[in-house]
Amino acid sequence: MANEIVPAEGPSDPPSRTSSMPSVRPPRVPQYSPSPFDSEKVPPTLVADVRRFLRVANQIESESPRVAYHCRFHAFEKAHMLDPHSSGRGVRQFKTSLLLRLKQDEHTTMQMRKETSDARELKSFYNEKKMKEGEVSSVLFEVLKAFISRAGPESAAAVDIEGSVRSYDRYNILPLDTRGGQHAIMLLPEIKAAVSAVRSVRGLPLAEAAQDAGGHKDLFERLQCWFGFQKGNVANQREHLILLLANIQGRLSPKPKSMSKLDDRAVHELMVKLFENYVNWCKFLGRQSNIWLPSVKQEVQQYKLLYISLYLLIWGEASNLRLLPECLCYIFHQMAGDLYGMLSGAISFKTGEKVVPAYGGECESFLSNIVTPIYNVIYEEAQRSKNGHSDHSTWRNYDDLNEFFWSVDCFKLGWPMRPDHDFFSTSPPSKQSMSPPSNQRTPALSNQSSNTKETITSGSQQKWVGKTNFVEIRSFWHLFRSFDRMWTFLILALQVMIIMAWHGLETPLELLDPLVFEDILSIFVTNAVLRFIQVTVEIVFTWKARHTLNFDEKLRFALKFCICAIWTITLPAVYLETSNWQICKFISWWAQPRLYIGRGMQMSQVSLLKYTTFWVILLSIKFLFSYYFEIKLLVQPTKQIMKVNVNEYDWHELFPKVKNNAGAILAVWAPVLLVYFMDTQIWYSIFCTIFGGVYGIIHHLGEIRTMGMVRSRFHSLPSRFNDFLVPRTSQKENKRTFRNFLHNKIFKDLKCERSDLVRFATVWNKIINSFRMEDLISNRELDLMIMPVSANLNSNSIRWPLFLLASKFSTAVNMSKDFAGKYEHLQRKINKDGYMISAINESYDSLKSIFEFLVIGDLEKRVVGDTFKKIEQGIKNSSLLVDFQMNELPSIHEKLAHLVEFLFENKLAHREKVVILLQDIIEILTKDVMMNSSSILDMINCSTNLVLDGDGLFGCHQPELFASDCAICFPFPDDVSLKEQIKRLYLLLTVKEKAMDIPTNLEARRRISFFATSLFMDMPSAPKVRNMLSFSVMTPYYMEEVTFSHEELHSSQDGASILSYMQKIYPDEWKNFLERLGPMASNEEIQYWASFRGQTLSRTVRGMMYYKEALKLQADLDRASDPGYAAIDGEQNKRNSQQSLSAQSDALSDMKFTYVVSCQNFGAQKSSGDPHAQDILDLMIRYPSLRVAYIEEKEVNSFDNRQKVYSSVLVKADNNLDQEIYRIKLPGPPIIGEGKPENQNHAIIFTRGDALQTIDMNQDNYLEEAYKMRNVLQEFCRHHGENPPTILGLREHIFTGSVSSLAGFMSYQETSFVTIGQRFLANPLRVRFHYGHPDIFDRVFHLTRGGVSKASKTINLSEDVFAGFNSTLRRGYVTYNEYMQVGKGRDVGLNQISKFEAKVANGNSEQSLSRDIYRLGQRFDFFRMLSCYFTTVGFYFNSLISIIGVYIFLYGQLYLVLSGLEKALITEARVQNVKSIETALASQSFLQLGLLTGLPMMMELGLEKGVRLALSDFILMQLQLASIFFTFSLGTKAHHFGRTLVHGGAKYRPTGRKFVVLHASFSENYQLYSRSHFVKGFELLFLLIVYNMFRRSYESTVAYVMITYSSWFMAGTWLFTPFLFNPSGFVWRKIVEDWTDWNKWMNNQGGIGIQPDKCWESWWNAEHSHFRHSGLSSGLVELLLSLRFFIYQYGLVYHLDISHQSKNIVVYVLSWFVIVAVFSLVKLIHVGRRRLSAKHHLLFRVFKLFLFLSAISCIITLSSVYKLSIMDLFVCCLAFIPTGWGLLSIAQVLRPKIEYTGVWDTIQAVAYAYDCGMGCVLFAPIAALAWMPVISAIQTRVLFNQAFNRQLRIQPILAGKKGNKLT
Repeated sequence: MANEIVPAEGPSDPPSRTSSMPSVRPPRVPQYSPSPFDSEKVPPTLVADVRRFLRVANQIESESPRVAYHCRFHAFEKAHMLDPHSSGRGVRQFKTSLLLRLKQDEHTTMQMRKETSDARELKSFYNEKKMKEGEVSSVLFEVLKAFISRAGPESAAAVDIEGSVRSYDRYNILPLDTRGGQHAIMLLPEIKAAVSAVRSVRGLPLAEAAQDAGGHKDLFERLQCWFGFQKGNVANQREHLILLLANIQGRLSPKPKSMSKLDDRAVHELMVKLFENYVNWCKFLGRQSNIWLPSVKQEVQQYKLLYISLYLLIWGEASNLRLLPECLCYIFHQMAGDLYGMLSGAISFKTGEKVVPAYGGECESFLSNIVTPIYNVIYEEAQRSKNGHSDHSTWRNYDDLNEFFWSVDCFKLGWPMRPDHDFFSTSPPSKQSMSPPSNQRTPALSNQSSNTKETITSGSQQKWVGKTNFVEIRSFWHLFRSFDRMWTFLILALQVMIIMAWHGLETPLELLDPLVFEDILSIFVTNAVLRFIQVTVEIVFTWKARHTLNFDEKLRFALKFCICAIWTITLPAVYLETSNWQICKFISWWAQPRLYIGRGMQMSQVSLLKYTTFWVILLSIKFLFSYYFEIKLLVQPTKQIMKVNVNEYDWHELFPKVKNNAGAILAVWAPVLLVYFMDTQIWYSIFCTIFGGVYGIIHHLGEIRTMGMVRSRFHSLPSRFNDFLVPRTSQKENKRTFRNFLHNKIFKDLKCERSDLVRFATVWNKIINSFRMEDLISNRELDLMIMPVSANLNSNSIRWPLFLLASKFSTAVNMSKDFAGKYEHLQRKINKDGYMISAINESYDSLKSIFEFLVIGDLEKRVVGDTFKKIEQGIKNSSLLVDFQMNELPSIHEKLAHLVEFLFENKLAHREKVVILLQDIIEILTKDVMMNSSSILDMINCSTNLVLDGDGLFGCHQPELFASDCAICFPFPDDVSLKEQIKRLYLLLTVKEKAMDIPTNLEARRRISFFATSLFMDMPSAPKVRNMLSFSVMTPYYMEEVTFSHEELHSSQDGASILSYMQKIYPDEWKNFLERLGPMASNEEIQYWASFRGQTLSRTVRGMMYYKEALKLQADLDRASDPGYAAIDGEQNKRNSQQSLSAQSDALSDMKFTYVVSCQNFGAQKSSGDPHAQDILDLMIRYPSLRVAYIEEKEVNSFDNRQKVYSSVLVKADNNLDQEIYRIKLPGPPIIGEGKPENQNHAIIFTRGDALQTIDMNQDNYLEEAYKMRNVLQEFCRHHGENPPTILGLREHIFTGSVSSLAGFMSYQETSFVTIGQRFLANPLRVRFHYGHPDIFDRVFHLTRGGVSKASKTINLSEDVFAGFNSTLRRGYVTYNEYMQVGKGRDVGLNQISKFEAKVANGNSEQSLSRDIYRLGQRFDFFRMLSCYFTTVGFYFNSLISIIGVYIFLYGQLYLVLSGLEKALITEARVQNVKSIETALASQSFLQLGLLTGLPMMMELGLEKGVRLALSDFILMQLQLASIFFTFSLGTKAHHFGRTLVHGGAKYRPTGRKFVVLHASFSENYQLYSRSHFVKGFELLFLLIVYNMFRRSYESTVAYVMITYSSWFMAGTWLFTPFLFNPSGFVWRKIVEDWTDWNKWMNNQGGIGIQPDKCWESWWNAEHSHFRHSGLSSGLVELLLSLRFFIYQYGLVYHLDISHQSKNIVVYVLSWFVIVAVFSLVKLIHVGRRRLSAKHHLLFRVFKLFLFLSAISCIITLSSVYKLSIMDLFVCCLAFIPTGWGLLSIAQVLRPKIEYTGVWDTIQAVAYAYDCGMGCVLFAPIAALAWMPVISAIQTRVLFNQAFNRQLRIQPILAGKKGNKLT
């Protein structure tokens, strides 16, 4: 480009510039101190090539500015070479700023040069740095080499440099280059063995390209050369495999003879597990595995490692193909065949030459030729989904593409793959391709595009394969299809019960009556019909996948349809003639299609017996209840209704000839039948509560609930700790003998070895110190809770924490002071309290030890020694009470306390006071306490003789006892251990607090109690760190908070600042923080303190890094407790005797633990200067073991255009900067489906180990729980008689429960689900799946089976649970373990909670359409299928049924009332107060009021807190309006589940995770809840009002209230809950602001680009956008549902006084003229506003007045002429308002047809009027209540009751006051 900024020439030596420079060099400029050039803001296209030179320049600038200048110049040259036209984003600006900096520094740095030329300067500085490790030497060498090549041959001759230098090899965990050999981790024998095996390439053939280069150093480089894998992938998987092998080698038993050689068992174990899925796939398809092993034994291990390495390299570079596990099997199958052909030297039949890889080994050949074509298909199919709006049947998702490889047809793809195969076609018939435009296409879509597309086009024979095996069609019928056995069972059982009740059977024997039995046999007709429906639905739903079905499956469908049709037609006729029947057993393919997954899911006999028993009991009680309280009670009224002959109706009856009053019977039976199908969910909740509670009790849940219980059981904790958390040193201890059982279970507390205490005390102290670092406890509490173990004391002495011994010594003194009796009785009384005797013994031993150090004079030593001897003699002879007077013990106690206090202060000024106190103590002892102290007194008196001088005066006086300079050693020398001993003694003598009060922090108390409880649960014993399973933790991160910035902490908008909020919510922790760091704590520490209490990434990272800290301590304890531990290391420990133990512990922890945070936008955040990027970097610096994976997007030049290149990058912190470790190029953008699972998928290749824990970024962990990770991982080795588990479920603690009452409700609800709920799902039901994090996955198992989540757009919205589905279908097994917990944050505001509930409901709705649920429902046995249904989609469907039941009941009663049937039934059949209907409504209210979650919640609280506290908490929840919250939540679930199932529209709803509770405006609440709650609430209100006005059946108002109370409650709840739970919702100032905002929102003009929260029109269009994407069937369903609104008008117009009791249809027809008139009036107002309001405002007002007067005139005329009454006007409102809403609903469905007609403006105007009216009706009562200040006070108390109980100041937070800044 003409204006491109390019330097004419680079910097050169001074001789070349003599013509332009003065001969005398100017003096140096010592003031040179420029700011570093920003090396982090580099355009993405240049980062990989340029940034390292800029970083090194900044690093060395202080040492050599001139060399730094050359590094920057070289960076500029590379940038210009990469992008000479500056076409990349930000490149021009970067080059401009860098060039300006170079011009600025050129002359200045020249003057600071030390050598005579630049070349010599560079050479000299390079020689200084080249021997040091790091990136500096590598960068300097490249700069020097470039400079010499640019300067010419003269400079090259003047400066001789080495021909090559080893580049700096970045590493992740293992420094595999030669310089890393001395790292501690490389000295581990198992690492050495694995490295040696991987580097063994002897006997392998060389690729042609490698022969000249001298071969390759390991197996991975050979595979790279053969198949064209990327360098970053090779390096990543090399380390991956070495760590896998090393960890398996380390836990082999028995140990290998030589640890330095890789054992064959380790390779075999990994190979079997890694290729299990591949081998099963080959067997399923009838193909022979391509894993061929040689006959030579010495080569077997090498071949196995080659196959393993090949698979890992394929997996590591497969990108989105990792989500297609069987596709990877296909690729591996073909490449393994190529590999073996090369290894064996086979000859190709086609070419007649040696076999070579099909795609060659060119650079990135695997990515370009194999991954990219398949990725293109995935991408284009995802594009056709239109961001999830398209119907699922129109595009192939990940499952469809993967299941293509479940058929032998996949081999028709060929190898090399045929680009013209139908698999690669992404355009359905008669539709154009949905691939992106050429100018927006990714490199993955264009690398092969030209040749491939040409081939495809020329063939023109491709057709879209379509869906594979399953079609996700949006319909409620999916629930019947998936769980048809359950529905059939319930329907047949209902039929049998109706028959029994109809015949009035009293005993089961009456079933044998011929007439009854004949009716019973009719169930086979019903079953035939149901089976026919099921087969029909199956065929309809599978029709679009017919092209992928093989002949057997098509034949199965055809035969099943024909036979079911014949059965359905002929069976009724046969049934009339005979009752004989026969069950036919069909072959397996008849019942189920042959699929790769879903086979072999049978449970063991014990598990089968447990959940079968559970369901048999539950169903028996359910059917008994349904029969006696629902069905039987309804039969007699039904018979009476059928006999009534109704001749007169209160309206125009459309079907007067219908017999038996079918409408009335349907109105009565419908709600009961719905409850019949729903109430199994209620019974499940009850039984889950009972059985789950019993199971929890059996497994010691709640064993220790309070600190009082901790205190009483603390003495047993060391033994339990030693049993479970300390590895056993010998195999004998592992044997389960009867003797060991007695010791472990019965006699364990009788003996506590000192070694056990030392280990326990070490870990306990670490835990307590972590509490202090987290500011949960104060310094004083730290001193009281530490458990010291000192070698100075008697080995038999146990030094318990002081909070256990607090006040024990004082109590013992007071007890002994007034004791009258024998010493044995006193001793027995004291010994009853073990902590008291411990306090006495420790005090005595400590005092004796301190006196021995303090007293150094000979006389004083003798006096003190004799005193202690007399005390010990008295104890030994049991004569203590005889030899000593105990009444003076309190005074001695007081003196000793003062003495120890002065000793602790250790000041010289206190020496005299110490002497006097010592003298007082001895005097009291000898004169008041000891009965025989003559010997001591004589000793003292002998030393006090006076000496006279010559004059008879006192010449000198012998110093008093302890008064001489050499009598005592005070002050003490600086001895930390002695000072701690004195401090502990002082606290022991003076502390008066009760143990119940320590610690005071509730979170600390909870954590200690749970840790103590967990030690009594059933957990596997911990192995040694070296023998444990290795694991990784992975956290997906998007754009959430990392760390609160200084501005965020102190800014205050609507509410208080975050910092002030935190200070008020956590006052004790803030006080402890100031105590720990002082009032001048840095801003950084304050930011972290606040961030660790929010739902931030920094909190999660801190918690997860506790794993590393725990592993390091455990490694140290293993080494200390096992004398033979060091021998395992072999010779290297002798050679490296100076190696620190800390480095060895770090090495072991690195080998066992890895933490990767997948920050997908980290690269973009860095480029844009987002502060989140710096926060993430700060976390990496703070925690060096943290790794961050991100997706880099950059543009590169390709021919004539620029294309985007995507890469997965792993970085770590180095020199306070992020350093790239691995870079793996991707075929295209990896986020093409659901974001979170694909974010996980891109980063999973950087994880390590046998297990993988998935953690969300709003979670936390605790040090004491991290110690139990070894135990949890051992669960993978427990089989329990079944398959080993593949997912380990863990308990969660919701740490946000104390923020508000809503947060408390959510916390209790979540806690009950993640404890008693999941406990029961896992055992005995065996249907626990993966419900989110923090579950632990068998990493190798899921690595080969599609990963830890599914990622198809929309259908996998709840991506977590699909991992559990997938694992179960692939013969996995999910467990749940409660002895370890992880923290979890939840939403705290009603709007946040509602969004979360909506997201989960949407996800469950999509699940019901998924193939996973269908296959689980079909493949599980019957009772396990019931468990699956009622714990997944069934819960939400039953919630929907419960809501529908209320509507059906009310509409049924409305039909009876308005039609006149109710009057006839009362007068003629006396059908009144049908009890079964009341029972049905009571059952519905059980669900409505939240009792489904309340019962398990109560049980769990009772287990963990005790019955009394659980009951009080439950009552308090009700007082805080918990029932209102749960009823509102039920509406949220039902609305979003039902709407998504009919229309789709499921999407991720970000909720935000802020702690601050803010006021939500009225317009915001209206937008969020208008359609989900307000409209439905008004509909209920209309139904109830109409029913109440015209009812006649319930003469008693009390009876009416009892039958409809739940409906009234639901209506009120749905209408006003958002305002009731809205902070400051009844403050007048907020009300005024809300009204202003509401009017502004309603009146703003909409348009393109206007967001829904800005104006009503945009919101209205967005709210109904789901109709645009719903199909024909969904539209028909909506139309049918909308017809219900017309029943009001049809029924009520015949009850108007103006109708004069006419029942003619004309009355109804005339009523539509009113609708037309109202709509016309609205249309006129709308047109007038549009045309007149702007320029003719006065005319518009006159026009509105005219319309108003005209309407009034019409009403007056009708009133005077046709007797229109005031009540008629009210009834007309009730009649016509629902009709208008029904018309609006129909118009939305028909919008595509009428949107561009003149009618649409009228519809929009009417809709505006409806929303405006609803808003005003809702706002009026809120504004009225806001006039009463007491209402606001009550609301605040209800919302923040827990805060009031903790005496926190809530009003300043709600009022928006800023918190006090730190001073």
